[in-house]
Parts: sequence; C-alpha cells; structure tokens
Amino acid sequence: MAEITDSQLLRYSRHVLLEEIGIEGQQRLLDAHALIVGAGGLGSPAALYLAASGVGRITLVDDDAVDLTNLQRQIMHADARIGQPKVQSACVALRAINPKIKIVGVEKRADSALLDALLPEADIALDCSDNYATRQAVNAACVRHGKPLVTGAAVGFDGQITLIDPARPDGPCYACLFPPDQSAPEVACATMGVFAPLVGIVGSLQAAEALKYLCGIAPSLAGRLLMIDARALRVTEIALARDPRCPVCSGARTRAPDAGKAG
Repeated sequence: MAEITDSQLLRYSRHVLLEEIGIEGQQRLLDAHALIVGAGGLGSPAALYLAASGVGRITLVDDDAVDLTNLQRQIMHADARIGQPKVQSACVALRAINPKIKIVGVEKRADSALLDALLPEADIALDCSDNYATRQAVNAACVRHGKPLVTGAAVGFDGQITLIDPARPDGPCYACLFPPDQSAPEVACATMGVFAPLVGIVGSLQAAEALKYLCGIAPSLAGRLLMIDARALRVTEIALARDPRCPVCSGARTRAPDAGKAG
C-alpha cells in the first residue's frame, strides 16, 4: 500500500474534503479492486465514476462488441470504436479519465468458472449485466466467496438497485428476492427499449454504493431494494428479508474481507 501522493491529494481533493472520506477513505479507494460485470448501459457510468474516483484497480468483464444501437446510452463507447470489443473500448475511455489506475478488460462471458477465478482478488463486485442468468451467476459467486455485490437493472423507464452483503448474517441475497428456479421473462433493451438517462441514474447509484462500501460509509442499501420510476421521477423503497430456505445463501456464509463496513 503506497502512501497517497501530493498529486493524488490534489486530484481527489474534493473527496478528501469530505469528512466521511478524508485521506484515509481515499487511500482505501486507491487500494481497492472492483470487478464490474457488464460494460454497457449500467457499466458505463459505474465504471467511469469508479475510475474518476480513484478506485485503484478495475476489472471489466463483457463478451459483446460495440454496436451503433448502443451509443444512445452506453456512454463509455463512441462511433470510432464501433465493432471493437466493449471491454477494449471501455479501457480506452477509462484510461482517458484516469491514466493513473489499473484497468483490465476480460472479453469473456461471466460464467461461474470465470467468476470463481476473478472474485477472490476483488473487494467488491458490480453486476451491470443485462440478463437474469448472469445476475444469478454473479450473485451465487459473490455469496460463495463472501464478496459484497451491488446489483442493478434497468429497462424501459424502470430501474432497481440493491447491495448484497454476505458479511451480514441476516442479509438477503439476490436469490432471496428472485429465486433462481423461478421462470423469469427475459426483458431486453433490444425489444423493450430503455430511457437513456435511466441507465445513467442506476449505474451512477451503483458506483455511489460501491464507493460508500469501500470507504465504510453507512447506511448502505443492504436489505433494501431501491426502485426508480424515471417516467414519474419517483423513487420507492422496499425492505428485503433473507429467505431461510434460499438455495444460494441459506448455508454457511464466508465473511467478506474488511474492505468496507457500511451497514
């Protein structure tokens, strides 16, 4: 852990000025490693804000390529990079924002084997994927490895976000709310459409929740589901309870590393 430099103090001075972050909190961000699954609509604002905030290491996982239809909302990408792998395009954007951090792109689908290989080195995961199966896989892997997970979703004008914290004995996981064996209709932007600023709102909230966790800022969204109606500009919240019969998290839990203590 290298001591924060004068240049870093200047770059992140607006964080350092915050009592809840300060030099110690910014140092924790510089030492942190975030794993982001999905480099699209949600992953764009989430990754950009984590990079700008000085999260020292960011790993992006996505197996898709940049398409013209992405550019309405996926703000990490640009016309000049259409056809490139999204993780390659994302690395260009993130390094332009902050060349002082380490950014790694993994051009693969986030299956269980890949997640098991990547999660042990991460301090927090952000699920910015666009399908139910990947959300379940990321959730299950985070529970297995005791890693906190910020999961978000957005389609049409509706979005949602919560924090899964396996360190909390009473904390629910994603599968407590949406059982993995439940037949869930797939809703995709390609068929349903999505309001462009909505993914910015949800992805930015994911970044905020991850940064808060890493700095130990409470309260967190653990045990709460935030639902966003961008049409009416209304935010509602529901309390989440752990399912004692959940097939994913009902067994013994591994405590997450002490990267953050937001409760």
